[in-house]
Amino acid sequence: GTTTDHAEAKASQWGTDQIHAHFPVLYSPMPASRLTTLSVALNIALGAVLLYAAFAASSHGSVASGLAVRKAAPQVGSRLGRIACRRPSLAAFAEAGEYPHNKENPVRIGTRGSPLALAQAHETKRRLEEAFPHLRDGAVSINVISTEGDERLDIALAEIGGKGLFTKELDVQLLLNKVDICVHSMKDVPTYLPEGTILPCNLPREDTRDVFISNKAKSLADLPPGSVVGSASLRRQSQILAKYPELKVVNFRGNVQTRLKKLGDGVVDATMLALAGLKRMDMEEHATQIIEQDEMLPAISQGAIGIQCRTNDQASLDYLAALNHPETKTCVDCERAFLAALDGNCRTPIAGQAKIIDGKLHFRGLIARPDGTDLFEVVREGAPEDAEKIGREAGEFLLPNVDETFFIVPGNEVKLEAPTAK
Repeated sequence: GTTTDHAEAKASQWGTDQIHAHFPVLYSPMPASRLTTLSVALNIALGAVLLYAAFAASSHGSVASGLAVRKAAPQVGSRLGRIACRRPSLAAFAEAGEYPHNKENPVRIGTRGSPLALAQAHETKRRLEEAFPHLRDGAVSINVISTEGDERLDIALAEIGGKGLFTKELDVQLLLNKVDICVHSMKDVPTYLPEGTILPCNLPREDTRDVFISNKAKSLADLPPGSVVGSASLRRQSQILAKYPELKVVNFRGNVQTRLKKLGDGVVDATMLALAGLKRMDMEEHATQIIEQDEMLPAISQGAIGIQCRTNDQASLDYLAALNHPETKTCVDCERAFLAALDGNCRTPIAGQAKIIDGKLHFRGLIARPDGTDLFEVVREGAPEDAEKIGREAGEFLLPNVDETFFIVPGNEVKLEAPTAK
C-alpha cells in the first residue's frame, strides 16, 4: 500500500547505513525488505495508539480521563500529544453529569499584575461566572504573571522589543499548561501568536478615545511652546508633533497610577492616556480633556480586551465562545490585518480604527514618522464579513509610502528622551 511504498522509497533514498546513523538505537544494518516490515509494524502500532486516543476522547466514560490528561500535559510542540489530549467539550461534560472545573480544579486566568490588567482579569472572571453558574464559588482563579515590559520601565518600548514584551511570559505559562486562558489589552498583542494558541474572544469594546491630562492647560493647544508631554507611545508622539511641533515629547512609562503621580510631581507638563483604561478603573475624573478621533486616531485595537487559550483546549474554547462580542471581534480583526500588512509594532507610529455603522464597516488608518513630519492616511469601507480583507488592503495601499528609513528620524530621535525631574 501507500505506507509500504513510502517506506521502501525512504529506505532506498537514505540507504541502510544512513538510517543506522540517524537511529542507532532502533536500527542496525538490515536488508530493505526487513526495514519495510518494521516500518509497517511501527505504523500499525501508531495507528492503534491514535485510535485508542480518539475513542477515549469521544466516549462518555472518558471524561475523567480527559481531566487527568490536564495534570500531565504533553510536551509543547508534540503533534501526537495535541491530537491525543484534546479535551472534551462542555457539552460532553454536561451530558456526563459533571463539569471540568470547580473549586479544586478552577479555570486559571493568566494576567499581568498592573491595576488595569487586574481590572480586566476580574471583568473576565465576572463574565465567566455570569455565563456559567458552575464556575461560581471559587471555580475561577486569577494568576499574576510578571512580564519584561512591566519590569523595564526606564527604557522606551521602541528600544526593547515592542508589543511582545507584555505577552510572551503569558504565552509561555499558557503553553506549559500553568494557566488555561490569558487576558490581554489587545493593543499589546502582536499580530502573530505562538503555535498552539488562539485568540478567539474579544469582550465588548470600551471607549477608544485618548485623553489629555494636565495641571497646567486644558488641551494640547493651550500648552505654551517648549512644554513637555510625557508619552511612551510613538503613535501619540507623531500625531502631537505633526500638529504642535513646538512641544517636546519624552518617554513616560509605568501604569496609570505611576504616570499620574509623576505628572503631579511636575516631571512633565502633561500626559495622555487611553480613556478605556481610566473607565475600567473608575478614574475618569483625572481626564482634563477627551480627545476626539479627528485630532488623535487611536491605537490599533485600543479599548478592546482579548482572551487567549490553547488551540486544543475545547472547554476553554467553549467558555470563550460564550463571552465573545462579534462586532468588537470584527473591528479588531480589521485593524490587526491593517497592522500586519504594515508589519507594525511599538516601534512604528501606526494608528487605526474600525467601526460598524448601519451595517457597514468603516475603517480609517494612519502611518507617520516619529517626528510628525510625514503622515499618511487611508479610509476604506465595506461589508463586515470582509473585515480582514479591508484592513489588509488599506495597509497595502499605504506601503508604497514607506521605505526602510521611514520610521527612523535623523539624529536618532526615534529613541524617546527619558524625562527629568523639574
